[in-house]
Amino acid sequence: MFLRWWRAVVPPTKLERDLALQCVLSAFATGSFLTGTAFFFTRVVGLSGAEVGLGLSIAAGVALVLQLPLGRLADRVGAKPLWVLASALEAGLYFAWPVIGGMAGFVTMLSVLAVVETAARNARNVYRIAVFPREVRVRALAYMRAARNVGYTLGAGASGVALGLGTDAVRLIPLLTGGLLVLNAIMIATTLPRLTRSVPVETVADGVTASPAAWRNTGFVVLAACNGVLSSNQVLLNVVVPLWLVERTDAPPVLLAWLFGTNTVLAVLLQVRASRVADSVTGSLRAVRWSGWAFLVSCAVIAVTHDTVGWVSIVLIWAGHVTITGAELWQSAADWGLTSELSDHRRLGDYQGVWGLGYQLEPIIFPALFTFLALEWGVAGWVVIAAIGVTAAAVAHPAARAAERHLVRIGAPVGA
Repeated sequence: MFLRWWRAVVPPTKLERDLALQCVLSAFATGSFLTGTAFFFTRVVGLSGAEVGLGLSIAAGVALVLQLPLGRLADRVGAKPLWVLASALEAGLYFAWPVIGGMAGFVTMLSVLAVVETAARNARNVYRIAVFPREVRVRALAYMRAARNVGYTLGAGASGVALGLGTDAVRLIPLLTGGLLVLNAIMIATTLPRLTRSVPVETVADGVTASPAAWRNTGFVVLAACNGVLSSNQVLLNVVVPLWLVERTDAPPVLLAWLFGTNTVLAVLLQVRASRVADSVTGSLRAVRWSGWAFLVSCAVIAVTHDTVGWVSIVLIWAGHVTITGAELWQSAADWGLTSELSDHRRLGDYQGVWGLGYQLEPIIFPALFTFLALEWGVAGWVVIAAIGVTAAAVAHPAARAAERHLVRIGAPVGA
């Protein structure tokens, strides 16, 4: 029994274990800061809640504008060198947080950090796709995502201790994050192998690969948007359901801790299992369908808790949260399978830049939209939310096949 559990949570190869450990380290770092951001920005930096929200929106907009160029940068300079550089810069920026004051400094700092984080994320994703052979790639990415959940939990715990100790302790959180990110950059530079492309790269005079730009693959662009919509399960998990629970149900607020704990445990234990279906484009689209159905069921279950009482509300909200977690696990698995199979591996950075646009749009559009629909429209709003998710899952199918045909036309190596 123990050995079966151990095999389920520990990656089987050294490279997968090294990358999983790197995920724990980086998530521990950023998770410790993210948990205490509201307190840090308002009590230490001295901003109002409205100013914090505006700054976050501006930074997200800057990252959105630069998403494509930063993806192409990974193709030009190499995924690992860019990942190392961006990780080191990110660490340095966190060390600077304690001396930042005022709205102008806050927005500037947050915008620069968003750009550096986007560059690091694009380079990291290119590295992870390129370093693994096709047959183990999705499994490895699943282990890494499970590891990130462990890291975020550790970070939240560390931040919780600091918040309990008061403002002086909270001032140290960015330093803890920066120190951990220094170790993260060192680990990436020294432990992870150099990336050797298995696919020859044809170039033109300016150094850009000769294959067509990713944005010309219309099916892939549409698919990236659909994936961004389906990834709004995170908005349901972290924003909408907590607000719904507090404002529209009689469930006790302490239930939120159990919901987040359940999500973390399920993500750690089941992400690898959920990823097994995404072994091809067809399998990944099956995961998209399952994610869409889980999205629909979760909305239906949560919607009725407005009229339930007592333990019925508690059980239904918990069940709805579990189904949202299922939507999350299958959407993640589909994400890895589709980006692996439907990217032109001669332009992985370019394709990751396009794919990231969906994720960049998600935090800009869906927190406000889904919160308004659920809290203002009630059951009708949940119906609209469910329809948005199901529509994205449906449109993803013809989009994926169109992207597949595009790669055949341009002679791109399938799956590389």
